[in-house]
Amino acid sequence: MQDPNADTEWNDILSKKGILPSKDSLNEWEKEEEEEEQRILQQSVVKTYEDMTLEELEENEDEQRRLAEWKATQLKNKFGEVLEILGKDYVQEVTKASEGLWVVLHLYKQGIPLCALINQHLSGLARKFPDVKFVKAISTTCIPNYPDRNLPTIFVDLGGDIKAQFIGPLVFGGMNLTRDELEWKLSESGAVKTDLEENPKKNYALFNLISGNKQNFKKWREF
Repeated sequence: MQDPNADTEWNDILSKKGILPSKDSLNEWEKEEEEEEQRILQQSVVKTYEDMTLEELEENEDEQRRLAEWKATQLKNKFGEVLEILGKDYVQEVTKASEGLWVVLHLYKQGIPLCALINQHLSGLARKFPDVKFVKAISTTCIPNYPDRNLPTIFVDLGGDIKAQFIGPLVFGGMNLTRDELEWKLSESGAVKTDLEENPKKNYALFNLISGNKQNFKKWREF
């Protein structure tokens, strides 16, 4: 069959003789065909839902709901590690972080053992709470002349508002700090939703008290 769209004198003659359709009539025919295909497609979709049983409809709704929940979780759980930043990144990564996003910032310096311990604990907590943004920065890159005696320092930020701050080694209890204890501190600020039922520091203090009493009793008996 000759191409009716070819702009030749021969096709014009064939169109006038009725052997080939005119370009206008062909375009109209193609438009009608496209509209008919759309109509059939819409009817098939409607018919599919109409033919579903109540159980099938409920299953379909459950699948859509689970898919929506999965997408929401994927969008929310987008961190999972501690991000190293410089002072110039502070505004963008912390104060201008997404609305409703908790940010935990650790100011540290290399060579300070407690800072290294907290960085280690934060790596584990970042994996446990991927919906929280954990960042760390060398202290003097964020705050010029920040004194080492204030390290480690942790700021807990929400929408540019500092909700909690932990400054200096005494606040953390020194090198005896456990990851659970740090998690509990962050949970009290609201940054994480812990599954710990009570402050693990209490159990540790009770253990020390009992151990100390036993040692004192032993010394008393020996005396």
